[in-house]
Amino acid sequence: MGGGLPVPVPAVGGGCRCRYRGDAVVGLRSPVPQVQEIVFRNFYTAFLSVRVQRPGPGGSRRWMTCLRDLCLMPCPHTEEGSQDYFCLHRHQMLCDLDQVTAMRFILRQPSPVWLHFTIEDLQIFPPGQKSPQKDFPSWLSQLTPPEQPASLHGELPDPEKVSTEVQQMWVLTEVIRARQAAARIGRFDVDGCYDVNLLSYT
Repeated sequence: MGGGLPVPVPAVGGGCRCRYRGDAVVGLRSPVPQVQEIVFRNFYTAFLSVRVQRPGPGGSRRWMTCLRDLCLMPCPHTEEGSQDYFCLHRHQMLCDLDQVTAMRFILRQPSPVWLHFTIEDLQIFPPGQKSPQKDFPSWLSQLTPPEQPASLHGELPDPEKVSTEVQQMWVLTEVIRARQAAARIGRFDVDGCYDVNLLSYT
């Protein structure tokens, strides 16, 4: 198994996307004889069942259901859970996952809202190898330096300096306002006399 590395499983039959509501089956030969974890990303599959093929008595092979109708979308008509990552552990299964020769993933989507449904990024992990955490898309935590949001702490001016400048501007404004109020208009004042023609009677 190459040191217990995860085994990516290619999609079968062009992804095996079901184009109508109902069931779809993804079948594959098991890349590992012992399965510890199964990791995949959902794509609008509402319920998932898993069957494994194991050796039976007399050299025969038989199919066994190890997971039945696991709910991936709480409400098939809404987006919740439609594109989440899921990890199925060995202890969740109804049967042992030893000497597995083949696997079948039965997908169900009863809602007519979605045109396609499948599972993606399917990986099979043998014992001794833990699956990576995929709580969120990988691109969200792998931004390059130019894409990182710039820190604003080094760009903000000194608050004390700003406060002093604002106070100086306020004092200057008050001085100008006082001078304007004290200035005489002098519109009709000519050498201390007034022109009678400029006066208006009320």
